[in-house]
Amino acid sequence: MRILITNDDGINAPGLATLHAIATEIAGPGGEVWTVAPAFEQSGVGHCISYTHPTMIAELGPRRFAAEGSPADCVLAGLFHVMKEAPPDLVLSGVNRGNNSGENVLYSGTIGAAIEAALQGVPAIALSQFFGPGNAKLADPFEAAALHGPRIVRALLDKGIWDKEDYRIFYNVNFPATPAAGVKGTKVAPQGFRRYAGFSMEPHVAPSGRQFLWIKGGEQARPTLPGTDVTVNVEGYVSVTPLRADLTAHDRLAELEGALA
Repeated sequence: MRILITNDDGINAPGLATLHAIATEIAGPGGEVWTVAPAFEQSGVGHCISYTHPTMIAELGPRRFAAEGSPADCVLAGLFHVMKEAPPDLVLSGVNRGNNSGENVLYSGTIGAAIEAALQGVPAIALSQFFGPGNAKLADPFEAAALHGPRIVRALLDKGIWDKEDYRIFYNVNFPATPAAGVKGTKVAPQGFRRYAGFSMEPHVAPSGRQFLWIKGGEQARPTLPGTDVTVNVEGYVSVTPLRADLTAHDRLAELEGALA
């Protein structure tokens, strides 16, 4: 198996090294793992692509490239340049430093890379590691992802739903903020919503007198509705969420059509 890996924390992020180990195990002795990751951190860029300016790319080593662009740019670079002659069978994105559960899905560059892969018709899985008191001070805070990641990716490849719709299914996997031994299991869960923990802005004045606005995040570990991704992560489970890039509110189409008739 040929696997392309990327992330949004940057080419030197520890989580990318964890993902490379996961991908190497999945690819097997005869497989290949190729890395195309952002040269600098790209957290929070979502599915952004560098449409208005070129993306510089540099080869750092065998099958290892850094691109001055977003995670979605990196997927495009992998598909149409780096691996053009023999495209990947799978794209893995992560392992993100911090969760991509709940509304974080909409901001995440990690998810953005998986979206782009799915739009290009390539199976994709995004992986993220929840951070909290249970794992932040471990020697390896990614150990839950490192231990359980290969099993979950393999299970999705063997038993997951991989359709060929226009907006294909891809998967969002979040590991709880626990040591590897503390993971209670895996649960399929829908995307939750943190009702009291959205992003905000906080003004600061620099020594020069200029005013700057800093984005401020909210509390991450407050449970969402029962059974949703944030809640099962907080309860110690790995969440697996099937996603599509289609944002249509299908459950409201008929109602709106009737209202506007």
